[in-house]
Amino acid sequence: MTRSPAAAAGSGPARTGGGRPAVSTRERIIDEALRLFAERGYAATSVAEIEAASGLSPGAGGLYRHFRSKYEVLAAAINEHAARTRTQVADSLAELGDMEGSVELEARLTRLCRAGLAKVREESELTRVFFRDLSQFPELVAVVREGLLQPMFDAITTWFSTQPEYRDADVDWSGIAAVLGGAVVHYRMFQETVGDAPGHADKDRFVAAWVRLALGLLPTPARRR
Repeated sequence: MTRSPAAAAGSGPARTGGGRPAVSTRERIIDEALRLFAERGYAATSVAEIEAASGLSPGAGGLYRHFRSKYEVLAAAINEHAARTRTQVADSLAELGDMEGSVELEARLTRLCRAGLAKVREESELTRVFFRDLSQFPELVAVVREGLLQPMFDAITTWFSTQPEYRDADVDWSGIAAVLGGAVVHYRMFQETVGDAPGHADKDRFVAAWVRLALGLLPTPARRR
């Protein structure tokens, strides 16, 4: 199950008896609601069921101390995942930037691809909710598009365009990001919806092929070296 940002990162001062970060009631509601929406569907999940899964008395109205409606819980989940994505993308770019000059390009490309696959897999519950339920909420589709997907494409554009090996490449990096980023998103979403990898290609084969395509974008003299 994917977790809310504070639940995953442990932000905030509250601690459990074992020293681990405590998860607030609001965070539990968001996490459990998203899990139930992914498993059963938004319409089929009741407020009472969310309350019960969150450790509240079902039907007692505890959810309404934190949210005005079931829709507000869904919107909060999506917005919090979008905020987390922006932080994760920035952290990944910083990590890859630290590798520049000390790690071979092929290894950096491999890290980039695997980070993208891990991120899309992390959002597996949200993916199921997206395909099943979000068509009725176009404003939330926009949040997914601009808050979760576009930052990943922007990160690919930024990373490639700043790598010294690609400095002389005559390439539309936004277009390349659409192809390479789209392949990463499609690979995981295909697994999520169909239950198998596209073409039965396991993750290692996919990553190797992705890296090979990316290396093919190098300026011709660089490819000959």
